[in-house]
Amino acid sequence: MQLFEWIANIPTLIMDHYEILLSGLWLTIKITFTAVVVGIIWGTVLALMRLSNIKILNIIAQIYVNLFRSIPLLLVLLWFYLALPQAIKYLFNLPPYADVRIASAMIAFALFEAAYYSEIIRAGINAVSKGQYHAAFALGMTKKQTMSLIILPQAFKAMIPLLLTQGIILFQDTSLVYVMSLIDLFGASVTHIGMSQGGTAKYSMIIFAAVCYFIICFSASRLVSYLKKD
Repeated sequence: MQLFEWIANIPTLIMDHYEILLSGLWLTIKITFTAVVVGIIWGTVLALMRLSNIKILNIIAQIYVNLFRSIPLLLVLLWFYLALPQAIKYLFNLPPYADVRIASAMIAFALFEAAYYSEIIRAGINAVSKGQYHAAFALGMTKKQTMSLIILPQAFKAMIPLLLTQGIILFQDTSLVYVMSLIDLFGASVTHIGMSQGGTAKYSMIIFAAVCYFIICFSASRLVSYLKKD
């Protein structure tokens, strides 16, 4: 009976607090989108550095990837929360009271995810047949042209499902921005509304948050499955 009572409370809580819920959802989407785009771009650079014959570039990329893949995301967010805001304010000459937590969160997620994207992209590049390289060189293409026009397009086409899967994981991980005192979808639902309202509201909003994440992530996973079939 309690479960039905918790579920029955959800519509009322949503109507009373829809603005903060939409604001939290928008923050989650912004962080996810920024981290995916920047992470893939920087991850591609890291992957190329790891495949480079220039030893120093290879070493730098290995250190970067191994560092971020060996540290919990929560610790990374805490580091960026404590150190990066001061650096951003200094570089852009912002006043001490300027709120740069969102920018710090986006940078932290993007740099962290880039380490994972780089390994996906590197594996995708290595999966492309060596015959593609030989054919491109036979046509007189340079190594740069071969990589940008022949190899990367094929690699990215094959990697789309894996890149999207990593994006789904990232969407779920954005709930960790609570350590930066930011209110995302999870924070708006459970912390800001559920805990502040007390009573059964906290259970109702936990159910609501779980349903939201399930719908979004399950829909995205169905898209991934569809793309895998193609």
